[in-house]
Amino acid sequence: MSLNMDRVASAFTFKGGMLPMTVMELTSADPEQIRAQLAGKVSQSPAFFQHTPVVLSVEQLDEPHLALERICAVCRAHKLLPVAVRGGTDPVKQSAWALGLGWFPPQEARPRAVEEAPLAAAEPQPEGEASPAPAVGRIYRGTVRSGQQVTAPEGDLVVVGAVNPGAEVLAAGSVHVYGPLRGRALGGIHGDRQAGIFCKELHAELLSLAGNYKRLEDIDPRLLDQPVQVQLRDNQLNISSLG
Repeated sequence: MSLNMDRVASAFTFKGGMLPMTVMELTSADPEQIRAQLAGKVSQSPAFFQHTPVVLSVEQLDEPHLALERICAVCRAHKLLPVAVRGGTDPVKQSAWALGLGWFPPQEARPRAVEEAPLAAAEPQPEGEASPAPAVGRIYRGTVRSGQQVTAPEGDLVVVGAVNPGAEVLAAGSVHVYGPLRGRALGGIHGDRQAGIFCKELHAELLSLAGNYKRLEDIDPRLLDQPVQVQLRDNQLNISSLG
């Protein structure tokens, strides 16, 4: 009997996605050194180390062979879940596959920031004519509920409403929340270090700009439930009041 494929129910579909992922950039291949530093990180921010998926970046290491299995074991012992490796030699790639991990090629060098490029002379604007405002990537009106993700893959994201606990908002540029921010907000997801996060009421589970993050327990309690702005300075998230 021939099988009618049209009547077979679909079990899955493939979809492109843009999921936030923590990258652990290794500057040492010594598992014990990694273990010692992770132990300190756990004591500082225990909530972060709760089954968090991570990509192990080995691009800064000049090691043809890595004790990848031991490094992964150290991560799992501290509740991190390695899911893939980025960069490395062909033996590193083969080791990743043998351990059931994915592998990504090295990240391409980012283009120079705009402020580093030579500035052209600005053309004078006709009197009384305002410069055009930058385009907004996306405006979302309403509450972003738990388990929901709202993304602006280009430009800024403006949420006219609340972001509930367990919800997630992401933008290539800045994130603006005209309401309580109680979920996760990630700006500069493609590496834009000029991006910021602005909200009317801060109580976020996680804040992230260009891969640098802060958890709720790392935020000054005096800033909670206040209107704030978040900017990236010296690879650290700086949170200041808008009041």
